[in-house]
Amino acid sequence: MNEVQAYGYYPGCSLASSAKEYDLSVRAVFAHLGLPLVEIEDWNCCGAVHGDVNDAEAGLVLPARNLALAESQGFSVVIAPCSGCYRNLRRASKRLDADRTVREKVNARLKGGLNVTSHIEVMHPLYLLLRDYGLDRIAAAVSNPLDGLRVASYYGCMLTRPRDVFDSPERPAGLDDLVRVLGAQPVDYPMRAKCCGGALAISHSDVTVHLTGDILKSARQAEADIVMLACPMCHTALDGYQEKVERAQHEHLGLPVLYFTQVMGLAFGLDPRQLGFERHMVSPRPQLAKLGF
Repeated sequence: MNEVQAYGYYPGCSLASSAKEYDLSVRAVFAHLGLPLVEIEDWNCCGAVHGDVNDAEAGLVLPARNLALAESQGFSVVIAPCSGCYRNLRRASKRLDADRTVREKVNARLKGGLNVTSHIEVMHPLYLLLRDYGLDRIAAAVSNPLDGLRVASYYGCMLTRPRDVFDSPERPAGLDDLVRVLGAQPVDYPMRAKCCGGALAISHSDVTVHLTGDILKSARQAEADIVMLACPMCHTALDGYQEKVERAQHEHLGLPVLYFTQVMGLAFGLDPRQLGFERHMVSPRPQLAKLGF
C-alpha cells in the first residue's frame, strides 16, 4: 500500500450531523496512522434511503454523482464510514463497472459535466485498515493496550451484506480481530449480526426497541463492558434507544455503544476529547475510568 496516497473521504449525511463523533474519530485515527483523508468537495446524500424501485437508474444517480466527483478530484479510492453509504456507493460502483449501458444512461443524467469513466474503489474504513494497512501495523501503533476491556462487536446488517470479499455475512470476524490487537477481549454472543431495527426507528419504534433490546441483553449476558460497531444507524438504535429498552423491559443495561475508531483512538493513546465521547447517550465514563482515562 502506498502510504502517501490520499483517500477521498465521503462522510455522508450522518457523519456530518448525528454521528459527528464517528467523523471525529475516523479523522483522528487515520491521521495518527499517517493515512491522508481528503473530504470530497460538494458531496451529496448517497440516496441509501431514497432508492426508486420503479427506476433502477435513478437510484444510481445520487451515488454516481459522488463517484464522479471523486474521480474529477483525482481519487481512485473512496472511504465511506457509514455502513449504509458504503453499501450504496460500493454497489453503484460495481454496477457501473459491470454494465456500460447503465453507466452511459446514468452519466447522461449527471449535471455539470460530471461523468464516471473509471473504476472507483469504495472502501469501508474498517476493511481498508484490516486489508491494506494490516493488523500487525495496527498492533504496533497501540501504546495503551485495552487490557481487561470486554467488547461485544456488533456488525449489524449492512456492513457484511450482501456478501462481499471482506467478511462472512453470518459469522463475521473483522471487528473481533481488531479488538484483539487493541489488547481487549472480544466476547462471543449470538446477536452480533442480527438486525437492530434502526431503519424502523421512526415508523415502528416498538420493533426497534424489541430488536435493540435483544442485542443489548445478549451482549450484557456475555458480560461485555461495551458494544463496538461501525454504523451510525445501528448506533442510533443501540445508544439512542437504550433508555427506551430499559423502560420497556424494566431492566437497567447501562451499556456504552462506541464506534470502532473511538476504541482504536483509546488504544493509540489519543486524547479522548478528540474522539467525541461526550456525544453518547449512554456515557462511557465508568469504562474509560477503568482504563485510566
